[in-house]
Amino acid sequence: MLEYSPLARRGAEIHYREFGEGRPLVFLHSGWGYHAYPINKQLHELKPYRVLIPDRSGYGLSSKPADFAADFHLRAAEETFAFMDAAGVDKAVLWGHSDGSVIAAWMGLMRPERCRGIVLEAFHYARRKARSQEFFEQMVSSPESFGERISAILAHEHGEPYWRELLQAEGRTWLEICALAGEKGEDLYDDRFGALQPPVAVIHGAGDPRTDAGEMEAVQRALPAATIRLIGEGGHCPHGESRAAAEFTAELMRALGSFEQGE
Repeated sequence: MLEYSPLARRGAEIHYREFGEGRPLVFLHSGWGYHAYPINKQLHELKPYRVLIPDRSGYGLSSKPADFAADFHLRAAEETFAFMDAAGVDKAVLWGHSDGSVIAAWMGLMRPERCRGIVLEAFHYARRKARSQEFFEQMVSSPESFGERISAILAHEHGEPYWRELLQAEGRTWLEICALAGEKGEDLYDDRFGALQPPVAVIHGAGDPRTDAGEMEAVQRALPAATIRLIGEGGHCPHGESRAAAEFTAELMRALGSFEQGE
């Protein structure tokens, strides 16, 4: 139980999964929750780590709803630090997927001393996300249109009918973030991304449909020290895709090893 969650804007129960022992690694799930993109294919390789997978407020078995707004990634970052405090974790490797990667990047900017290293998968760097406008609008207008399998997974994880409200809130928030590009600029991190101090590995699907042209090149220009690996057969979730998972896992373990060597 968190006495106060910035994401829920009240006290919150945070449900989490825990696997293995050793140095902590916190996995930060996407905007659809954990079970849409679980990390089952990586858990065996991650046995030397204490893997913690919290449901953010508004998701899964954690307190619902959350307060979605354009600043929700920052508030989710603060909630994750509060979760780490409650779990007795002072410093951890962060692995974030999609929305979770945005949160992980903000955590590295806000409190670098608590991050051993950061893995960014399906990373969002641009604020406008021009290629994803229709996708976000679809989340708002017809969440069921993503198909029966996805609907069943989301209903099982988040509850019926709440899962629809969750997708609609996420979609509206991203449309709000996109609309701010004209006022705040294209960089989702307000030109701060280059100030990241922890070591960063970007492991990204070459065919990710949520990535705009030039987005990964902009990441490399902003943070030249980052390691960027493109998974040729990868889409938006290379860690879970049959043709990409093995290559992704090899790159993940290579990145974790480099974090250990850099200490």
